[in-house]
Amino acid sequence: MTLAVGCYGRDLSMRLVVIHKNTSLAVKRDYSLFQRAASSKRIAEVIFSGLSANPCLDGGGDTMVVAPEEWYEGPLYRQFNVTYYNKHIPVGLSAAGKGKGQGWFVVSNGRFFTRVDRDQLSKTLAGFDAELIAVNVDPELLSYCEKVRVTSRGGVAGFRRLYYDLVLPSPMPTDWPHHIFVKLDVLDKVAANGALPPSFAEFVCRGRANSLGWRSVKIGGSVLDLETEAGLLSFLTTAVHLLNHYSHRGTNGCMISCGARLFGKVVLGDNVCIGDDAVIVGPTILGDDVKVAPGAIIRASVIGPGFSVPRGCYVQNRILVGPVSGHKLFPCREDKGMRHNYAKSVFVGDDFANNNFRIWPRLSYARGVKRVADVIFSLVVLILFAPVFLVVAIAIKLSSPGSVFFKHKREGLHGKKFFCLKFRTMICGADKIQEKLRFKNQVDGPQFKVKDDPRVTVVGRFLRNTFIDEIPQFINILLGQMSVVGPRPSPKSENSLCPEWRDARLSVRPGITGLWQVKRTRQAGRDFQEWIYYDTKYTKELSFWLDLWIFWRTAKKLVVNFIEQF
Repeated sequence: MTLAVGCYGRDLSMRLVVIHKNTSLAVKRDYSLFQRAASSKRIAEVIFSGLSANPCLDGGGDTMVVAPEEWYEGPLYRQFNVTYYNKHIPVGLSAAGKGKGQGWFVVSNGRFFTRVDRDQLSKTLAGFDAELIAVNVDPELLSYCEKVRVTSRGGVAGFRRLYYDLVLPSPMPTDWPHHIFVKLDVLDKVAANGALPPSFAEFVCRGRANSLGWRSVKIGGSVLDLETEAGLLSFLTTAVHLLNHYSHRGTNGCMISCGARLFGKVVLGDNVCIGDDAVIVGPTILGDDVKVAPGAIIRASVIGPGFSVPRGCYVQNRILVGPVSGHKLFPCREDKGMRHNYAKSVFVGDDFANNNFRIWPRLSYARGVKRVADVIFSLVVLILFAPVFLVVAIAIKLSSPGSVFFKHKREGLHGKKFFCLKFRTMICGADKIQEKLRFKNQVDGPQFKVKDDPRVTVVGRFLRNTFIDEIPQFINILLGQMSVVGPRPSPKSENSLCPEWRDARLSVRPGITGLWQVKRTRQAGRDFQEWIYYDTKYTKELSFWLDLWIFWRTAKKLVVNFIEQF
């Protein structure tokens, strides 16, 4: 088991990674998966880059590694200047001496690489008056989860949909939790003589002996178990993106055939040999002295030092590492469910997302012709409505204080963020008032809609009813951020509620109008389901005739709504 220690808050910038003894393997004189993988210099580089980038931890200063003294012979630990321990885990006098003032000191169980919402975690910590808080991360408390409620006889009673990550109280864990938060001003009481206790039970006892208050909670988030092949593989293949020098082609004694093909982020160790017609698809790590025979294919995998991949062999989503001792190398056993592409998981920042967006050919209607039509149509509309811009701007300024335009960050094609433009139709600070009106919300899902919304101005109501407030979005279309027809542009908070739906709707540019807008029924409790259904249906059936039909239905509705205002 590994522990990472760092500072959540201020004042302290040092982080400590502690690799604990695995007593069950020590009796068998065996090596854990983590130890075998970390025995390779190149794989170890990726491991520690990923652990250092854990988004749950603040700091960013020096990282110190502490390992059991029996790991002394490993090449990894000489490379990374690791400190060794026997009984107590040294924290370092510099860290303990700085444990004064405000903020939190974080002790994280490095065996489980977690990702949680930092803002929610900060609010959770601020809500307790305890000096020590144990936090376990639970994926079932994530916002996009949906649970089935059943009766005592097994019948379905209903569904429970979570729109926000939950935080729930929990019993005190019996072993190291994912995170322990210690107030800096009591750090010297739990890190006595600059050392941490070797077990969680002793840690708890030391805190209680010093009259320190404990709390334990569960919080929604993502978790990877780095002692399993699935968890470690997902962690490594995403952490590869943290390396700036991810590819070492032709260096360090590598021999790569001219006919070999390498795609994406591929990390190569020393003396790697890749034969003709071999295909390596990243994210992939090849350790020192790996030999890939001609015609072999490796995709999203980690190959330990000394392995030989036979001719024509296909390796996908695997970790192949051997024991530290240098005896005959052997692959890990395949865990149940390893057929799933674990490399799709995202745990190290949003920039490393690997999504399943639908892709069209470059010269197809969806990718080429549609964009040309959008540019021409948006230019025509902006020219024709130029005088309207001036009139609307004056009306907005005279009716209420504030800017003419309203900008809100949305996700566009392939998740790229942009500011969606509209004429401002509400009073300033309307977003802050929304939570007070949440109990009046008339639609399900992440949307918010209230009849006779008090935040809407007199001019804004007219602009909304006639859809004139949408005209500035043609500027977004001209800039390539939107399309005339497509799914409604939504912020990240809404898209994250359903990952598959997100990938489908972000395969195309969001539109001013779309299939959902012209087909929805607004039936109680069904609006969100219809939103998902029609967005995915549009992506599957996207064509010129479908866009033309949606445009025609929208035009008819615009004319009718405009006439009804007079």
